[in-house]
Amino acid sequence: MTKRIFRSIVIVATLVLFVCFGVTLGVLYSHYSDLQWQQLGNELTIAQNGLEQYGEDYLDALSKGNFRFTWIEKSGTVLHDTQTSYETMDNHADREEIKEAFAYGTGESQRYSNTLTTKMLYKAVKLQDGSVLRISAAQDSVFALLLEILLPLILIYVIAVAASLMLARRMAKRIVNPLNDLDLDNPLSCNTYDEISPLLHRIEKQNKQISSQVALLKEKTDQFEQTTSSMSEGLVLLDSEGKILSINPAAARLFETSKACVGLDFLVVDRSQAMSKGVKQALSKEHCDFRITKHGSEYQIGISPIVSGNRLLGAVVLAFDVTEQVNAQRNRQEFTANVSHELKTPLQSILNSAQLLQSGLVKPEDMQKFTGYICSEAERLLQLINDIIRLSQLDEGGEYPKENVELYQVCSQVLQTLLPAADQRNITVELLGDEVVIPGIRQLAYELIYNLCDNAIRYNKDSGKVTVTVKGRSVIVQDTGIGIPKEHHARIFERFYRVDKSHSRETGGTGLGLSIVKHAAQQLGAKIHLDSTSDVGTTITISF
Repeated sequence: MTKRIFRSIVIVATLVLFVCFGVTLGVLYSHYSDLQWQQLGNELTIAQNGLEQYGEDYLDALSKGNFRFTWIEKSGTVLHDTQTSYETMDNHADREEIKEAFAYGTGESQRYSNTLTTKMLYKAVKLQDGSVLRISAAQDSVFALLLEILLPLILIYVIAVAASLMLARRMAKRIVNPLNDLDLDNPLSCNTYDEISPLLHRIEKQNKQISSQVALLKEKTDQFEQTTSSMSEGLVLLDSEGKILSINPAAARLFETSKACVGLDFLVVDRSQAMSKGVKQALSKEHCDFRITKHGSEYQIGISPIVSGNRLLGAVVLAFDVTEQVNAQRNRQEFTANVSHELKTPLQSILNSAQLLQSGLVKPEDMQKFTGYICSEAERLLQLINDIIRLSQLDEGGEYPKENVELYQVCSQVLQTLLPAADQRNITVELLGDEVVIPGIRQLAYELIYNLCDNAIRYNKDSGKVTVTVKGRSVIVQDTGIGIPKEHHARIFERFYRVDKSHSRETGGTGLGLSIVKHAAQQLGAKIHLDSTSDVGTTITISF
């Protein structure tokens, strides 16, 4: 505003100065012309008297003056000129002032002189002998007069500009400072200018509307952030250019970033080809679904456009962890295939032996061998069915009565039950530790320890050793068996998973023992720690 005020004042001052200079210059020039004509008349009268009294010699005496005198006879021939050789001058009979002087006794005119190449003033008077005496002088132009007063004009203009600047500053401060001091948060408390009172009332009204809208927006934003923060699914909001507007903690963890990525292009966070194609498709107003694998888990990614009318506002990226569903589906498929295979194998053996017995091809001395084989396969089949049923019960997660469980006693009972199987292979069984009572489910604890000890005996070396230690709230089962290679550690608790299938067949295992251990531990809230080395042995620790 200061610049505008300054410009306005300077423009007005300049216009006023130019108008004043123009009027003054016109008046001065007019007055100067009148004085010059009057002076020419006086000088001409003096010269006329001198010429008539003293003759041509008088004109010679005037040759060094500021005025030019020319003497012309009746025919227009120049008889004398005080500044130019009269012999070379043209006939002056056609000059306006000469003609007027011959006709009326006096004459005057002004024009540019071809001889002197300047604007000249002329006055002429008729003498007693009929000749004409003319006086002339150069007249300064308006520009010449202007040049003479140019320096004062510039000085006055500079003073006017300086005064305008000072005045503009003072006026701007007086006008602008009260406006700058306005409290726009409380505009009605200001009493500056009555003229802006309607504006202040409108600002007050708009402030209330804005405050209400900001509060509502903050409430909605807080609700949105709290909702998205508690989501297990990843959520990312993008604008129409693919830049991140919002990202919840689950998505930040998934894409290994933080809130600092807001404002960046989403493809800077995830440069995968699938994500790039999905975002591009969503920003073309098409929904896109695909799966990615990150951090050992599988995620279902859905990218949908956000459209209002026909205008694309952005896109929303949703990431669902489908690892459990995928694993469950895979486990169901594997379980179905494994159950079919595991049930079919003993049934086929029983059927083949029964058919041989039925056909009468078996020798009497071999009858006991085949019937024994049928019984052992039937027992194996029954054990497998019982394990499957038990796993199904554990999967259902039924309610069991809670009780105090004495771990040392449970371990002792387990080893007493498995002692015949250990003696058959000359395996030494040892129980160490102290009596420890924990709250839990005795049946599940028994099954858990039983399967661990059964595996330790079943997959041990002949004349090996199994040591069970009860220490604190932990049960440690250690054997000197064949061990488990590290690449199989992550999968041995899966159903029907076997490290060495041929060896498992020989020992009669169902492949479900460690799965029962895993589910029983989950029911009891226990943790399993595995430490095993091939051909050295295995140590499994259950911490209740």
